Amino acid sequence: MGPTRGEPPAKPQPAAAPGNAAPSAARELTVLLADDQMPVRAGIKRAIESHGMRVVAEAANAEEAVRMVLALQPDVCVLAVELPGDGLEATRRIKQSLPETKIVIMTGSARDEELFEALRAGADGYLPMSTSASRLPHAITGVMRGEAALPRAMTGRLVLEFRERGMRRRVVVASDHAEVELTAREFEVLQRLRKPEGTAEIARHLGISQITVRRHVASVLRKLGVPNRRRAIEIIEQAEQAEQLGSEVE
Repeated sequence: MGPTRGEPPAKPQPAAAPGNAAPSAARELTVLLADDQMPVRAGIKRAIESHGMRVVAEAANAEEAVRMVLALQPDVCVLAVELPGDGLEATRRIKQSLPETKIVIMTGSARDEELFEALRAGADGYLPMSTSASRLPHAITGVMRGEAALPRAMTGRLVLEFRERGMRRRVVVASDHAEVELTAREFEVLQRLRKPEGTAEIARHLGISQITVRRHVASVLRKLGVPNRRRAIEIIEQAEQAEQLGSEVE
């Protein structure tokens, strides 16, 4: 029915915002799932589609996930950290190209170090695979509202990490190209490589997983612009020699 006589016509409603803006009741929240286990994807899909969301694609590895996200630009990506090809690396690549896309990392381990790595990679949420089917959809909609989806047991540890961050030193290393800033943890891993220690030994000494050690090593190599661990060690030794020489001259 139209408006009665004497009443002003109804104002036109604004169109839904494009891209990754928070979806309204008129638009479904779109989700991409990435996990190499089909039963896991099926369970997550049932949980979130029962709450009105729509799974637009499923991926079984990191490369496939990145390609699909760039093509489809869903509102949210739910990625397994153990995804073949590295779920955290996929997170970094997606965030570099589509910073507004929300990413929730699912993990089977829920370790502090992995949580910090996920957040540094750009994840908006980090949840254990054991998250209940009723909680997951609410966590995803919360992420779309700008909330962080984290296990309650880990929020206290995150606060402590934030408080301690200012006390941690960052090391500047002169590389072949420019000065490069390494985090204290990256420098610690690099020092362990000089002993020399393998990935398993470093993980045991630092109390972190081997996957996390490899990520730190990859980050160091990327920052220094070198192809392997040996060249990274040479650069840090050259930097120390130069620093020592400078001290002697002074």
